[in-house]
Amino acid sequence: MFKTMKQLFTPTNKDLRHRIYFTLAALLIFILGISIRVPGTEDLSSNLGFLELLNTMGGGALKNFSIFALGVMPYITASIIMQLLQMDIIPYFAELSKQGPTGRQKINQITRYMGIAFAFIEGYAFAFSFIGKSGSPIDYLYISTVLTAGTAFLLWLGDQITQKGIGNGISLIIMAGIIATLPQMFVTAFQSLVTFGTVQQTSLGIAKFILFVIVYFAIIIGMIFVQESERRIPIQYANKSTAAYGKAGQSFMPIKINTAGVIPVIFASSLISIPGIIARIVNKETFSLIVSKYLSYNTPVGFIIYVLLIFLFAYFYTFIQLKPEEFSKNLQDNGGYIPGVRPGEETKNYVSKILSRLTVLGALFLVIIAGIPIIFSNFTSLPTTVSIGGTGLLIVVGVALETYKQLEGSILARGYKRSYRRR
Repeated sequence: MFKTMKQLFTPTNKDLRHRIYFTLAALLIFILGISIRVPGTEDLSSNLGFLELLNTMGGGALKNFSIFALGVMPYITASIIMQLLQMDIIPYFAELSKQGPTGRQKINQITRYMGIAFAFIEGYAFAFSFIGKSGSPIDYLYISTVLTAGTAFLLWLGDQITQKGIGNGISLIIMAGIIATLPQMFVTAFQSLVTFGTVQQTSLGIAKFILFVIVYFAIIIGMIFVQESERRIPIQYANKSTAAYGKAGQSFMPIKINTAGVIPVIFASSLISIPGIIARIVNKETFSLIVSKYLSYNTPVGFIIYVLLIFLFAYFYTFIQLKPEEFSKNLQDNGGYIPGVRPGEETKNYVSKILSRLTVLGALFLVIIAGIPIIFSNFTSLPTTVSIGGTGLLIVVGVALETYKQLEGSILARGYKRSYRRR
């Protein structure tokens, strides 16, 4: 890592540094926009509950009811739905996915339009939910339009980062929003844990805070370890005599333990939050009581449902991303096979079995990460803004690793080009 950073500041990588500066400037615009409140509204003083994840990803924008309150989550939702529609659910989208770059461009365009539509619908629902019946239809329309414009601007800003900066722009915006909340969280944790009274009380509080920081960074290290862990399936090609891993004609198919990433948690959080949104809009005491008792993941029943949804979506999304039947067919068509496993149906079953076992570990990892802050908040007296682990931190780790790999790959590619020119 230190070698990569040293190479970054060499004169030959000046343009790469400019891309990094552009990325930082764009993210700074996003951070400044978080503090710009929608005109005519106030900060949300009520507990966000199930919307806390959305607030965290937006850097506290929802709590501030800023112009970026919706963030890029409507686009993420649209992207997930489009991925599902490409699974032969709608033949048109399945056909587009097979048309290469042209098809992907059309899919991206449709996804953006769908994301903007979702932003408007969510913006209207939030306006009605948080302002209440005191507002007029014009007020709701005005607020939803402003929130939709904020999401549209962030999508444009993310495109600019992807094209002129470094890394995936949308992912970096989400990461920046989460990181923006961390300093205040540590300050709140320090103020809550460290009691200034007697020397003994102060020393005990400081020890608790140090333990909190150690556990926090230990979880980050654990996340990095799991995110980088993979199972390598050996593959033999009969028509090749060279390989990347040393043995003649042999290579590997790497499968990550957590193939689905944070998508299952986002799916589960979105699904379990729907009754809460309906309860806010309907505003019926009986229905709201049922939701708060049984469909909130802060309750035992709600937490069990939340865990089951994460496992369900982890399996579902993993097998969408890595289709064993398609993998088996492509491998056979290219003259490849897994040593000791017959091509065709047996290869498909072998890969499915490995995926199932890895998905259990990946889903369990996601449940632990998503469950730690819930358990932590229930068993400690710290404010709800202070948490350990969580989906937000997992997103930060994943995006940071991918961005670093891209940066390292760019530097290595430039080094190879210079070496080749000298020859």
